[in-house]
Amino acid sequence: MTTAEQPSPEQLARREAALAEVRKYGDPVLRERARPLHGVDDAVRAQIAGMRRLLEDAMEAGLAATQLGILNRVFVYRVEPDGPIHALVNPELEWVGSHVEVAEEGCLSIPGIWIEVSRPVAIRVRGLDQDGEPVLIEAEMPGARVLQHELDHLDGVLTLDRATKAERRSALRELRRR
Repeated sequence: MTTAEQPSPEQLARREAALAEVRKYGDPVLRERARPLHGVDDAVRAQIAGMRRLLEDAMEAGLAATQLGILNRVFVYRVEPDGPIHALVNPELEWVGSHVEVAEEGCLSIPGIWIEVSRPVAIRVRGLDQDGEPVLIEAEMPGARVLQHELDHLDGVLTLDRATKAERRSALRELRRR
């Protein structure tokens, strides 16, 4: 779907169902560090396939296994709204550039809250693809932001942790109000 198109009622229903599966702020699993996997087997491929379907239905950019209560070091992501969904298993941040950019980030686990987050503009991530093959990804914004956001989830870090104290207080007040 392009940004000019409005989601159909069916797409909105699938999005709502997908978002209902995502763990929300306050769930302790979101603060857990995901465990590295020993490789990619049929179970991991099935997990990735399910995460891809959920991300597609949610019409979002990224989803980490921890957001589904699964402590595997796996996430799926896409850079463009209609772009392909990629999977990374055992991703590790290998390098970050010195230039940073501040931009608002939303999170499926903190719905409706947007937080200014400073992130390196360029990064390099190493991991395995959905077939268990080694991959090296060099990314710049906006892809670098998506990758770093999902990596944070695998380490139990939320956007609230990257906010200023004032912004965090404001976001927490808004969450309590809801």
